[in-house]
Amino acid sequence: MNFLDFEKPIAELEGKIEELRHLSDSDEMNIAEEVARLQAKVEKQLRATYAKLTPWQKTQVARHPDRPHFSNYVSALVQDFTPLAGDRTFAEDRAIIGGLGRFRGHSVMVIGHEKGHDTESRVRHNFGMAKPEGYRKAKRLLEMADRFGIPVITLVDTAGAYPGVEAEARGQAEAIARSIEACLNIRVPLISAIIGEGGSGGAIALAAGNTVLMLEHSVYSVISPEGCASILWRSGEAAKDAAEALRLTAQDLHKLGVIDDVIPEPLGGAHRNAQQAITALGDAVEAALKDLSGLEGGVLRARRREKFLEMGKRGLA
Repeated sequence: MNFLDFEKPIAELEGKIEELRHLSDSDEMNIAEEVARLQAKVEKQLRATYAKLTPWQKTQVARHPDRPHFSNYVSALVQDFTPLAGDRTFAEDRAIIGGLGRFRGHSVMVIGHEKGHDTESRVRHNFGMAKPEGYRKAKRLLEMADRFGIPVITLVDTAGAYPGVEAEARGQAEAIARSIEACLNIRVPLISAIIGEGGSGGAIALAAGNTVLMLEHSVYSVISPEGCASILWRSGEAAKDAAEALRLTAQDLHKLGVIDDVIPEPLGGAHRNAQQAITALGDAVEAALKDLSGLEGGVLRARRREKFLEMGKRGLA
């Protein structure tokens, strides 16, 4: 397991447990009681540590390499998933994946960022940072779902849209704006969930939903803490201070009314029990879909638009 810097005491205990298990395998020693005692200490330490995570520590958890990604959620929750590729204008962007499938008995369109799980897949998916063609593909799929009356589920996990010169040359900002516009225009239920990082316009391009959910240790902000620190403090070393100022945690954003619900994660974060986290998200999405499924299309669109307009009014107040 990959341990974060604030998890060193937990890592030491886990290391001792592994040593004891190795001794038990090789020397047939009965050390079950000692292992159970250490596991109880690990659980106690995890509870104490994760009950008081700082915004910067939550950012680290949201970026954990073992955290489940879009492909993990889709493979576990969506049956008969059929990916749909290309923006019909320029190219296929693997940073955003979308397609049709069945979610707990419902036909759905699923769209989300994929970061990849190892070096090869991260490069293939560009670390979840989409180019204009990715957002134009998302717009195409949103409009397709609207045309056929299919609910949409979006899973957000990106540090932000790709900032390269070629992306800007192909209209990155316009593509993001069009994707947001499509989110606000469709007349079918749109449920969005931030499952890791929700970075800048690259995130909100898929997250302007009727219901916006966040996993407990995910983050959602207009800019990364490092980017904010480099602008305001002129130093990336102030990332911790920036994370505090950005109010990027699920708990802060729920209080501010930016998101609708916080989904609890397993003890120690989603990376410690991916299946439990995936099931919890599936249950929350199913509940949100049930609440929205009986509403007429015009009502869904009007409520979605009003939801985001109200955020702006609260900000001005």
